Amino acid sequence: MANFRYAAYRAGLETLYFSGAHHALRPVFGGVGAIFTLHHVRPPRNGAFQPNRMLEIEPDFLDRVILHLLRNGVDLVSMDEVHRRLTERDFSRHFVAFTLDDGYRDNLEHAWPILKRQQVPCTLYIATSFPDRLGELWWVALERVIAKTNRLVLEVDGVSRFINCVDSASKSKAFAEIYWWLRGLEDEGELRRIMRDLCARYGVDVKEPCRDLCMNWSEIATMAEDALVTIGAHSVNHIILRKWPADVARAEMKRSAEVIEASLGRRLEHFAYPYGDPTSAGPREFALAAELGFKTAVTTRPGVLFPQHREHLTALPRISLNGQFQALRYVDVLMSGVPLALVNGFRRVDAA
Repeated sequence: MANFRYAAYRAGLETLYFSGAHHALRPVFGGVGAIFTLHHVRPPRNGAFQPNRMLEIEPDFLDRVILHLLRNGVDLVSMDEVHRRLTERDFSRHFVAFTLDDGYRDNLEHAWPILKRQQVPCTLYIATSFPDRLGELWWVALERVIAKTNRLVLEVDGVSRFINCVDSASKSKAFAEIYWWLRGLEDEGELRRIMRDLCARYGVDVKEPCRDLCMNWSEIATMAEDALVTIGAHSVNHIILRKWPADVARAEMKRSAEVIEASLGRRLEHFAYPYGDPTSAGPREFALAAELGFKTAVTTRPGVLFPQHREHLTALPRISLNGQFQALRYVDVLMSGVPLALVNGFRRVDAA
């Protein structure tokens, strides 16, 4: 099903590009700028079973995207500058901001050298339990569980369910089914309990992905010393904020900023909601971010920026640089805003 969705979406992007419709409609739907979402930037991994592939792009693709934008006269700016341009209505030039979520070590090893060479600002959003080595990248742990077994037993609604994982196709199917079932649970605490139990039964350390993949505080500090790098908050435990009581959500947001400020000695003014889709962050969380004094807060709701986002600075949309769509023509189509307008029902602002 996931492969079908990707194929259908790719076909739509191809149609818009080769018909020229994205170019013709850009003045209507292209907005004034965009914020790109990135997670991993690293060389491609081997193996057919890579269910989290959409969260990573290759260094060469990032380099090509930057050069393409610069050649097309796009200003590459920081989140502080995004805030300034929106609040001061400075829309004389189109702009793009690069943001990197979670704090993966490959950001330091592969993304930062490219950004630094091209003098491109970026914002790094840190979930503080990750450098503290207490975080649970449960979606990576789930991938590792499925990768090492041919048959998985999972208790669903009190009933043991047997899931075959004998080849890459069945493993991918199993991952999608389990991932979205977990994401659909009303209680995220239950999600975490299920994953800890699953990892324990199949010999996977649920905290090992954090140690393997995420920067420590020293590595984050190295990046933070660069004037091109802005550090933002991303909660403490990378939780689905909307599924927790307001006091818990507020504490996660506030505490993450405080921990980073104490560790790096700088005040934080920008936030990214974990997961960032409508099931993870909504009007309550947008209001909390404003209450806590963040200048901007970004979602993963797809969209470009319009002047109207001046009134919704804690509900800003982003465009994902997705590992499934590593071609410059897709970047052009997405930045035109046309496919995003279709997804959003032609609403310029999605903050509900």
